[in-house]
Amino acid sequence: MGKSINEIINENRDLYKQWLIDFCAVPSVAAQNRGMEESKKFLQHLFDTYIKEEVEFIETSGYPVAYSHIKSDSPYTISFYNHYDVQPEDPIELWNSPPFEATEKDGKIYARGIADNKGNLIARLAAVHALKQQNPYLPLNVKFIFEGEEEIGSIHLSEFAENHTDKIQSDGNVWEFGYRDVDGRLQVSLGVKGMLYVELSAEGANTDLHSANASIIESPAWRLLFALTSLKDQNDKVLIPGFYDDVIEPTDEEIEFLSQYLFDEEANKEHLGISQFVNNLTGLSLKKKHLFEPTCNICGINSGYTGEGSKTVLPNHAFAKLDFRLVPGQDSERILKLLREHLDNQGFQDIKIKEMSGVQAARTHPTETIVEAVIETVTESEEMSPNIVPNTPGTGPMYDLCQRFGIPSVSFGVGHYASNNHAPNENIRVQDFYKHIEQVADLIVRFEKKLASKGVVKSCN
Repeated sequence: MGKSINEIINENRDLYKQWLIDFCAVPSVAAQNRGMEESKKFLQHLFDTYIKEEVEFIETSGYPVAYSHIKSDSPYTISFYNHYDVQPEDPIELWNSPPFEATEKDGKIYARGIADNKGNLIARLAAVHALKQQNPYLPLNVKFIFEGEEEIGSIHLSEFAENHTDKIQSDGNVWEFGYRDVDGRLQVSLGVKGMLYVELSAEGANTDLHSANASIIESPAWRLLFALTSLKDQNDKVLIPGFYDDVIEPTDEEIEFLSQYLFDEEANKEHLGISQFVNNLTGLSLKKKHLFEPTCNICGINSGYTGEGSKTVLPNHAFAKLDFRLVPGQDSERILKLLREHLDNQGFQDIKIKEMSGVQAARTHPTETIVEAVIETVTESEEMSPNIVPNTPGTGPMYDLCQRFGIPSVSFGVGHYASNNHAPNENIRVQDFYKHIEQVADLIVRFEKKLASKGVVKSCN
């Protein structure tokens, strides 16, 4: 009798962890064009040496997409979307260990990009490697799609998808992220919010001035602040006319899922060191706002002197970066147009808008076969039933790669509530990494069986 898949995974634990450590040593920061070529070489090495399958690096107008189609005799296909780029490590002084030297401590591994998204990427490759050790022929076709621009807005993923619709087709997709709640329960997410990311800027005199001139020279910093305060009131309502007009309200079924969604308010407040949530919301109202309502957020503001000590200066320039998290029904281009009209109508025609990125919201229906397979896999492998999240508050290019082409997508992964994505000391638990390998291997087998039992075949191979 052959070895079980979990026995094979256990035999390769050190190998899989080393893959992860080595990958995290590559500083693949797309925003700064660091380590991107090295990432390609590392992925090429993994596929050539261990997966023993071809990987293509398909060129786009930006960084290439790594693509592999591992074929089987099955008519069914599962795809995995991940990204090989990571956030910058700043502020580096707040890290307790070097961000690009994976450090294991107290059952966790710390490194930039380990939760977002290299831990998931490596675990999924490891699952396929383990399955191929058990049987060289996978139970269904597997497609890996790894982009290099997720952390800068996936600005060319739509271009890739449009030019290679044959390559992206599948019966179901597993998306890049996934987390555990405070109590250790694994989340299964069925969608993402969209986003419009912009930079607003104001200009003043043609040079910085002594602040004594503030009596007669207009301050671009104040000008920008006045414009920003016109966007939202103190109750968190966005004041841009028409902003909410196209919002598709959640269905009764989605509200039912929302009522079952577990969100430990007290544990989250304690972890974050806050006393209340926005508008002091609790219960279903809090969860509805968090998952189903759009936002207007200031990501950062910069103007003038912010160094040590004092400097009496009237800056000649001010800018702020904003993100609008959008929900189904809202279109990023329309929101951009409404923002421009609002600023003009409020007398801020001089405020410049630079669009950084725009992404549509996406949502998968819970009755899709890929969702059923993931929920069954998690339920049978965990002590606690999964926490099903109808729509995550975060954003990704899911629509451009999946729902736009009729491909259902679902998310689960190696992260946890304190993984510190985009922050110093990013980390995952080692046990969660190995658990995800086991679950992905099980999902691949289970998904094929469920599709075969339903007898529905999508032309995607």
